[in-house]
Amino acid sequence: MHASAGRGRLAYAMATLKKQDFVIEHPNRETAASKATKATVIFLLLVSAGLVAIITVGGWDATAGAQPVSLVYIARWNSGVLPVAAALAIIMLIFAAVAAPGWFDRDKTGFTDPAIASNLLGLLTIVVIPVQVLLIVAAMRGFAQKWSVEVERYPDGSSALAAG
Repeated sequence: MHASAGRGRLAYAMATLKKQDFVIEHPNRETAASKATKATVIFLLLVSAGLVAIITVGGWDATAGAQPVSLVYIARWNSGVLPVAAALAIIMLIFAAVAAPGWFDRDKTGFTDPAIASNLLGLLTIVVIPVQVLLIVAAMRGFAQKWSVEVERYPDGSSALAAG
């Protein structure tokens, strides 16, 4: 078989697919467990964004250049790709674990007073840690539920399974 014959068949197959109307469905996203997991992930993302926003605004003067990092984390909390959300939650968990003791150490002289009491910011930073652990678990549960599986439904009612 010549390469040109292979290209001709590929072009024919692509033209045939273009002619067929089909709808892509994600059946694994429609189960009750998937909907509950999705709601949990969204809730935890919103809680994470809210906590980081409070800590960022409340400690704005005391964060010494970390404001852009915090703002990026607040802006990126959405219900995007689950493994990416889990990976970024791991990074946030590490940042929170490292930063929490620093907020409690700020009650000494010589430190800039944040807009919110540093002990409260420390407590909120500690709360970020279990929220991130829960977010990681929920995101990985959603990933295990195979939300990316796609089914193509054709006009004749038939379907073809496609991995997404």
